[in-house]
Amino acid sequence: MPNLYVSGMERLSGKVKLQGAKNSALPILAASLIVRGTTILHNCPDLTDLRAALKILTSLGCDCSFCENTVTVDSRNVTGEIISEDLMREMRSSIMFLGAILARNGSATVTAPGGCELGPRPIDIHLKALEELGYAVEENEGYITCKKSVTKDKVEISLNFPSVGATENIILASCVSKSRVIVHNAAKEPEITDLAAFINRAGGKVYGAGTDRIEIFGVSRLSSVEHNVIPDRIVASTFMSASVVTGGDICVSGIIPEHLTAICSTYRELGSSVTIDNNELRIVSDSRPLGIDTVRSSVYPGFPTDAGPLLISALAKAEGTSVFVETIFDNRFNYVDELKRMGADIKVYGRLAVINGKSRLSGAKVKCTDLRGGAAAVIAALSAEGESVITDIHHIERGYENISGVLRSLNAKIIKE
Repeated sequence: MPNLYVSGMERLSGKVKLQGAKNSALPILAASLIVRGTTILHNCPDLTDLRAALKILTSLGCDCSFCENTVTVDSRNVTGEIISEDLMREMRSSIMFLGAILARNGSATVTAPGGCELGPRPIDIHLKALEELGYAVEENEGYITCKKSVTKDKVEISLNFPSVGATENIILASCVSKSRVIVHNAAKEPEITDLAAFINRAGGKVYGAGTDRIEIFGVSRLSSVEHNVIPDRIVASTFMSASVVTGGDICVSGIIPEHLTAICSTYRELGSSVTIDNNELRIVSDSRPLGIDTVRSSVYPGFPTDAGPLLISALAKAEGTSVFVETIFDNRFNYVDELKRMGADIKVYGRLAVINGKSRLSGAKVKCTDLRGGAAAVIAALSAEGESVITDIHHIERGYENISGVLRSLNAKIIKE
């Protein structure tokens, strides 16, 4: 398995085009299963998670192709309703296919999904919502089987937490039906809005996406559709952190400014100049970053949990002491021990991390513990003296398209071999 070799202390500069959002492309690919025709999806990042989604679609009877960031899915001959355990374990977002298969076939069998180990992320909230939609749910020896048991004219679901995945699964399971479904305390993330836009473009009726109240009027079918995936706000924050730790000047094009409001506000607190002109963001970091008293992860429109490791990697080089409070996942800080190998001074107390900024980090051999933790290790390596070797990079490749090549275009000394 290849590693990343990074020689740090190089100032990054230049312009990079933002890739499509992984967390948007994956649920939309699940939705393509419901379409009675062809889906053409542009701006799809070439990621291992995306290719895993295509394997699932193929196993269910779809004809899929992927060329130059465009995916084509012909789902007219879907016959399958079972996803194998091996395919389910390849990524966390595989659970999205449960709602999509139910919308297409009325029954489905899956296992618990895989993905990063960030602590308990129970799918109970998904299954409870499906039961409220009229599906009978059985769990037996690790398999989950759902079948339509009753059709309801109107369903109101109140989520006890605004789960992105559960909100998406409800939309997928009910967009083709005879029901009117109202979701209270729905997730408001941009990826929800993008999924709804895709479904509506295919003939669906999903209203209120982006607010905490979503209303779905089931339609008889979804038809062939062409759609562009939104840009990846978490990848944007990765380049922002890379600029901060290297004293860089990076322009990120292809952004949607409102998706980055909380992130930009936080990076300005670091002392960086962050400016936005139409769909371009420029971040200039001329001096050592400043510490931040307290940052809390939150659901959208707050500071995203996925951007937390990237920020903490920047705070490891900041002046003074910073505190990061994680409110979403129990084990989000698994990567911190790897940053400590480079000399970072970070203490973890449950869901709270105290970061005492250091003026100097040193190159070391570290491993990727998860997707965003791996990206945090790359950012720390960019700012460290000497060479770092980053292993287990399959985690990074779940969410970043050609990260070594993109960073090299910004003057980083990084190779994959």
